[in-house]
Amino acid sequence: MLCALFVAPVPVRAESAPPSAAPAYAPCPIVRVPRPSLPAPPTPDPARPAIGGPGLKTAGLTVPPAAPTPPAVTATSWLVADLDTGAVLGACGPHRYATPASVQKLLLAATMLPKLNPAQVIQVTAADMDFEPGSSAMGVVRGGRYRIETLWLGLMLNSGNDAANVLARLGAGSAARGVEAMNAEARRLGAFDTHAATPSGLDGPRQYTSAYDLALIARACFARGDFRRYVSTRQAQVPAQPELKVKGFGMQNDNQLLFQYPGALGGKTGYTDLARHTFVGAAERGGRRLLVTLLGAESQPVRGWQQGAALLDWGFALRRDAAVGRLITPDEAVPAEHVATPEPSARAPQARTVGNADEQKVVRTGIAISVVAVLLLGLLATTWWRAGHRD
Repeated sequence: MLCALFVAPVPVRAESAPPSAAPAYAPCPIVRVPRPSLPAPPTPDPARPAIGGPGLKTAGLTVPPAAPTPPAVTATSWLVADLDTGAVLGACGPHRYATPASVQKLLLAATMLPKLNPAQVIQVTAADMDFEPGSSAMGVVRGGRYRIETLWLGLMLNSGNDAANVLARLGAGSAARGVEAMNAEARRLGAFDTHAATPSGLDGPRQYTSAYDLALIARACFARGDFRRYVSTRQAQVPAQPELKVKGFGMQNDNQLLFQYPGALGGKTGYTDLARHTFVGAAERGGRRLLVTLLGAESQPVRGWQQGAALLDWGFALRRDAAVGRLITPDEAVPAEHVATPEPSARAPQARTVGNADEQKVVRTGIAISVVAVLLLGLLATTWWRAGHRD
């Protein structure tokens, strides 16, 4: 279908590395397009374990032996996986840090869907409306009363940042606690490249994810029937608020994969100036359900969902037993010390007793230098995310 949308691909090695070793580095097939100058994300710790298997421990391309070269896309990282088996069919920089934009809403869904009754009617508060003016919203109003099911539809169809605030508050008591719950859920799933700073995916300090983590999170979401129903809904209605003299209106799903790709199951789009275009999509063909995640894409020469569609086509063309790794289950999640983005306080060394005064002076000096370094890094990170457009 869409596999031939892009420029000629880069040749891939004829043979892959042994299963027990990380693959030799191969560059990702990528369309070279003008990009804004963006700050570099954190550098992954080379000592960290390769979550999902050694075949995923690369910043470049990893594909099965003798697999055709994937289509060249503008996304800086991506991953294709089997929703049912968890097999990773191929990836580009699977654990590379990137900014998520609104695909972060999938983590909100994974966290809050089990906690909330979709039939419950709630009232929107002033605090719920605290999000970036002009960013995507479903259109709830302060004091309005809505079913939680309607909020989920507004989150998925219209990428409502207002709905994200409401759902985070309802599930945890406040939007801030909702973000804490999201980070706890990411750790439970084994998504250790992920750190949420906002419930909506609007840019925030130290907010990152990876193509691998998005696949873990999306797989957890697609395992739920209610989620599948929300993301496959094409149109929905937001009810009128007669007491507030607000008319009802319709919403349409902004994920074009759902309308234009045969067998599409749904997914999520995202965009900010920092993140660029991000995308998660799933489709079914021949009794097989595949998932694609991509980060850091540009909208030219084709849009993010089209790049995802091309990668899905590539995945469906592979043998059913093709794999370079797998999506782990929560039972297999590694200990918490492998979390990718700890809070700054966790990085500061703890004071310890040493043998003499000179050694103690050295330790205190090292601690002071580390604290200053952490503060400077925090200032730089804050400057970075403030520079970005809000989705």
